[in-house]
Amino acid sequence: MNSIHFLDWAIISLYFLSLIYIGIIRQKNERQSESGFILSGRKLSLTGFIATLVTTWYGAILGIGENTFLYGIQTWFIFSLPYYIFAMMYALWIAPRINQYGLLSIPDHFRKYFGEPVGVLSAIIITFLASPAPYILSMGILLEFLFGINLGPALLVSTIFSVIYIWNGGFTAVVRTDLLQFILMFLAFFLLVGFSWHSIGDPISHLKSLPEKFLDPLGGNTYQYILVWFFIAAWTFIDPGFFQRCAAADSPKTAKKGILIAIGFWAIFDSLTILCGLYTIGYIQNDQALMVYPMLALDILPYGFFGLFIIGILATLMSTIDSLSLVSAITVGRDILWRIKKPSKDSDPILFIRRGLIIISVISLALAFLLPSVVQLFYALGSVLIPGLILPFLWTINNNKSLIDEYVGIKWITIPIIVSMIWFSISKITGSLLFGIEPFYPGMITSLIYFISLNVRGKHGY
Repeated sequence: MNSIHFLDWAIISLYFLSLIYIGIIRQKNERQSESGFILSGRKLSLTGFIATLVTTWYGAILGIGENTFLYGIQTWFIFSLPYYIFAMMYALWIAPRINQYGLLSIPDHFRKYFGEPVGVLSAIIITFLASPAPYILSMGILLEFLFGINLGPALLVSTIFSVIYIWNGGFTAVVRTDLLQFILMFLAFFLLVGFSWHSIGDPISHLKSLPEKFLDPLGGNTYQYILVWFFIAAWTFIDPGFFQRCAAADSPKTAKKGILIAIGFWAIFDSLTILCGLYTIGYIQNDQALMVYPMLALDILPYGFFGLFIIGILATLMSTIDSLSLVSAITVGRDILWRIKKPSKDSDPILFIRRGLIIISVISLALAFLLPSVVQLFYALGSVLIPGLILPFLWTINNNKSLIDEYVGIKWITIPIIVSMIWFSISKITGSLLFGIEPFYPGMITSLIYFISLNVRGKHGY
């Protein structure tokens, strides 16, 4: 357990109490409909939209520090630039359409255009893609660092506390807490940059002192590796958090404008976090790359300021865990369990969403144990699962009046995933990439074949 001052503990405690008040106490007497629980009644304002999207989309904060510490500015080229590009495309093309369609979730979207079985299938895939496991892992490691407890109990505590206020409050509780998290995450890294500048030196001088490897956009990796990360960012198109917020926005204009403004905030935050990561190079000598931010903060921040930084890290993590836990719970509970039960029009899916919250928490804990690296977890899930969903989703967005035979839909989704999974497994077993090709590409090529086939034939089915 690290030596942390009483003032810092007081600030951390105040943060948790504030979350309990905002997310639980203020929500306890509010009864919500299905639309209210999932989309906050489709009344999400521009301010709320920006705050909840910015905080949700940036949960991999410790992974950013880990990658910057190991590979330098490569982090910007794989975790920043690609996401700006795809988020801008989403804002200009997809966001207004989602708001106008009036559907509650991505599986609802697949269900409408491909049929019920494909809706359930897409829900199963999204359950793993939208899993909060990488962020639960990050928070568990942070708690292990702060309290000196074993990783297992730390993961359990981080899961329970991060999702407890979703139980009654749903999306409204997420948005309310994200407004606080937004302020804290930016404050934390402005503080760390300022004190790093004072203690270590100005950024320009520090950059000039770094080994060449850390200023290489490839970071010592191949162009193919960087390109895979670029395409993994296309996950933005089928991200249920994006879909949920665009569906919840009070107008198509809010959805479009909100994403464009959010890109600006992400760019600012990326500049802060990557700069802090570069400051740790040559200053922090430790093999625990995932913890470079807290370790730098513990070394250079005065009492009180360290506590503010830690709650900023916690805010960044928890805002993502609660959001992804909610969308995953909706996917498991409403889009799988509730649909399998074949509900009547009057039945309430919120009970099933709460059951889904329990299920997804267990799944996420298991994934965090199996792949105890944030970056590896992103890479493995993205490489295998994303190829199955992107093109089918974009097809329906662009051809929203067309229906596709469900058998074609099932093949279009599952075969690319199977191809990527086999490729990934063989590469892991042999210890090298099959034919030197990343597993993402064979899956995407397979999906592209279906996409071209549908366009060439000009009909929906085989």
